[in-house]
Amino acid sequence: MELFAFRKKWGAHTPTLLNHRGCSAVLVPLVEKDGQLYLLYEVRSASVSQPGEVCFPGGRMEAGETPIQCALRETREELGIEEKDIEILGEMDFLYVRGDRLLYPVLARVAPAALSSMKPLPEEVADTFLVPLTWLKENPPTFYRNRQSVDVSDFPYAEVGVAPDYHWIKHFLEIPIYHGLPHHLWGMTARITYYLLQDMDE
Repeated sequence: MELFAFRKKWGAHTPTLLNHRGCSAVLVPLVEKDGQLYLLYEVRSASVSQPGEVCFPGGRMEAGETPIQCALRETREELGIEEKDIEILGEMDFLYVRGDRLLYPVLARVAPAALSSMKPLPEEVADTFLVPLTWLKENPPTFYRNRQSVDVSDFPYAEVGVAPDYHWIKHFLEIPIYHGLPHHLWGMTARITYYLLQDMDE
């Protein structure tokens, strides 16, 4: 190997998650109605993974797609909302998702009139609903700490030179849950919701 090969590979490289297995994007849709701002949520159908859970429209990014392009495409496919009815407000911080994936939330304004002509895809979407931002601010989620365990029973301790009673650092996953909604809002979608509203004025 020569230095040139490393310079060629890494010189113009854009850093991302090491060995990531793909990326997804979701649209975080704000809707203005009766002088209030709402978030639009979906409920996943019984025929997709994680049935019955609340989510934002989105899915896996295709080759060559940007997060914005993916979020717009998925919103059109899942809800029938066209790009002309969506105003991109900005890209939020991305999240690490289990399975070594990255999730990119894209904040957008959806024209209120688009809701009346919305056509959710029944194979993927069981229901949709709106929640006022004021309610979400006044009723923040409860965070539950889930202790993540690691199975290291077959780890080659002797080979790496550590004792079998090696002290593995335990870690915790904080899971937010919004209580009091018609559908259960928790997990990644709740986390995006919570951080969207942080440090925002009423």
